[in-house]
Amino acid sequence: MGTDTSRARRRFLQFLAESPLAYALGAALPLPEIAAQERTLAAQDDAVLSGALKWTDLIKSADQALNVWDFEPVMRNAVPAGHYAYMAQGSDDFGTIAANRRGFDKIRLRPRRLVDTTNVDIGVELFGERYASPIFLCPVGAQLMFNPEGEVAVARAAKAKNALQVLSTVANYSVEDVAAARGAPLWFQLYATSSWDVTRGMIKRAERAGCKALALTVDIPARNLEPSGRFDREHDPHCMACHAAGANPWGLRHMFDGVEMKGVQMGSAFLTWDYVKRLKDSTSMKVLVKGIMTGDDAKLALEHGADGVLVSNHGGRSDESLRGAIDALPEVVDAVQARVPVIVDSGFRRGTDVFKALALGATAVGIGRPYIWGLGAFGQAGVERVLDILNRELRIVMMQMGATSLAKISRTSLEL
Repeated sequence: MGTDTSRARRRFLQFLAESPLAYALGAALPLPEIAAQERTLAAQDDAVLSGALKWTDLIKSADQALNVWDFEPVMRNAVPAGHYAYMAQGSDDFGTIAANRRGFDKIRLRPRRLVDTTNVDIGVELFGERYASPIFLCPVGAQLMFNPEGEVAVARAAKAKNALQVLSTVANYSVEDVAAARGAPLWFQLYATSSWDVTRGMIKRAERAGCKALALTVDIPARNLEPSGRFDREHDPHCMACHAAGANPWGLRHMFDGVEMKGVQMGSAFLTWDYVKRLKDSTSMKVLVKGIMTGDDAKLALEHGADGVLVSNHGGRSDESLRGAIDALPEVVDAVQARVPVIVDSGFRRGTDVFKALALGATAVGIGRPYIWGLGAFGQAGVERVLDILNRELRIVMMQMGATSLAKISRTSLEL
C-alpha cells in the first residue's frame, strides 16, 4: 500500500513540475520548489509518503496570511494529494490556467493624485441584494474534500462578510443546509442533465431554498483533465475510500437525493441556446449564462433572455484556449452594452486583478481556488481571511486610483 501511494504522489508531483501550473499558481508554487519536493518525496520512506505532504515555514493561523497564496501550501499539506489534484487540475497542459494570470500583466494602471479617498465604499448591489464587496464565492463542487464542514463553513464565512455565495450542483451539502447557514439568498449554479425532469426538480428545489439566481454552466461539452489520471487514485487508499468500484457517484451530492440517475448524463454537450429560454420559462430566479468567452455568445445569451452573463473559462478547467477570462471581458462588456450585469471569474488572486475587471466593466468578480485554499487550510476562518485580504487590497488600489466607489471606476484608470 505504501509503495503504491508514494508512486502515485510522485507521478502527480512530477506532472505538476513539468507543467505551466508552476507559473499559474504564482509565488506559492514555483517550478524549482515543485521539482525539489518531488525529489524529496522520492527519497523518503513509505511511512512518510503514506501521510500528508510535509512543508516548512507555513502560516499557523488564518490571521497570519498576508496574501491569498499564503493559504495554498497549508491547504496542500492538509488535504490528500488526490483532493489537491482535483482542485489544481486544468485542461491539457494548464495553458489556460497560466493565461488567466498572464492576462492581468498586460493591463497597467494609471494612478490619480490629490483625490480625497478618506472614505471608500466597495459595496455592490446585484438583483436587489446588497453585498459588502463585488468579490463573490464561485461554485466549487465537493467541498468535503477540503474541510469536514465544506459548503456550510463557506456559507458561514459568506454570512460573516456579507458576500455572495454561489452553490454548485455537485455540492456535498444540500442547498437547504447551505442556505440556512448563509442566512441570506444564495445563487445556484446549474449543471444541466439530459433529463428535463431531473433538472427541473433541482431548479424548483433551489427556488424553494430561496435562491435568487441560477447560473447555467455552458463551458464543458467535453474536456481533457490529466492530473487525476496522473495521480493514479486507484492505488491510493485515501481515494479509494470514496471511489471504490461500484460506489454510487451521486451518494454525496445531495441535490440528487431520491433522484433516479441511471442513464442520466450531466454537462453541456446536449445544450443549445433554446435551453436558456426554457429555463427562463421554468423559474422565477434570474438566469445567467456561465462560461461565456466571446461577444458573439454574449449577444446570443441576451437574445435568448439571459438576465446576466458570466465570463469564465472554469478557472482553466474547461478548455485549452490559452485565452484568459480577463482577455475576453472587454468584448463581452462591449457586446452587452450595460443591458444586464456582466460578471467574471477565473484567475483572480489580487485586489488589483479585481479592480482591472471592474474598470473593464464587470459588475462583480468571482474567486474559486483562493477561498478553497483558505477552506482547506483553516476552514471558515480561512475563507473569511481570504475575503478580508482581497477586500483590503481592492480598497487600497481604489484609493491609489482616486475612486471612492465602484461607480467611479472606469477604463480611464487603465492603460491597455
